[in-house]
Amino acid sequence: MRETAFVIGGCNAFPMHDPESKRLALHLLTTGFTVDSVARRTGIPRSTLWRWKQNPERAAALVPRLCPRCHDRALDPTAYAYLLGLYLGDGSIANAPGNKGVFRLEIACDDGWPGLIDAAATTILAVMPGSKVGRRQCPGCTSVNCYSKHWPCLFPQHGPGMKHTRKIELVSWQQEIVDEFTKEFVRGLIHSDGCRGINKVRREVAGEDRWYEYPRYFFTNTSVDIRRLYTDALDRLGIEWKQANARNISVAKREAVARLDEFVGPKY
Repeated sequence: MRETAFVIGGCNAFPMHDPESKRLALHLLTTGFTVDSVARRTGIPRSTLWRWKQNPERAAALVPRLCPRCHDRALDPTAYAYLLGLYLGDGSIANAPGNKGVFRLEIACDDGWPGLIDAAATTILAVMPGSKVGRRQCPGCTSVNCYSKHWPCLFPQHGPGMKHTRKIELVSWQQEIVDEFTKEFVRGLIHSDGCRGINKVRREVAGEDRWYEYPRYFFTNTSVDIRRLYTDALDRLGIEWKQANARNISVAKREAVARLDEFVGPKY
């Protein structure tokens, strides 16, 4: 089938093919079908199909990115749970300047953790395949970013102002993912707004000062709602935690730290 709409530019008119026809054509071309058979099945001109066959990567880049919430596309729940944690911690969504209806997702990553920067980029691609992920250098950090019209669909927590100034809660489909992939969600939160460090405590024993060291996790966030999402997730995993102060959640018990070490560990 062939779209009848055209984009007019100068003296030329270029036919616009619907995304599903493009996807089908690319799939058929890369699985051994001839150009003639694909043309008959999709209605796309043979000359166009020859160009796509010669450069399939460039052709794939022309296919619009489909939103798993608006279109019939599967969402990688493992990657999404981790990216949701990163977004709630150090992420933001903003209108792209001069591009109406397009949004920019940014995840701010400390330059001290290059592995985290790579992980954020890889995860964005897993959630929105085929997109272009950029890296923008900021003072002390790298902003991993990606443009799409559909980021607010995937992150309905997006809204005006900073996250701690408004209500943050998961919608039902997000909660289902977080309930099933709780470890990935916790890992994303800690990788964004948490850390694993060594705590040093001085105790007086028999009139002498002795120092004890033990590992613990801290999660720091200004939003009461985001801290509650974190502690609710820890509760589901049976990991003991304590409110250290107004903004900090501490996990310090040996068994609890060991559980987090199994799937989080230090940043890298």
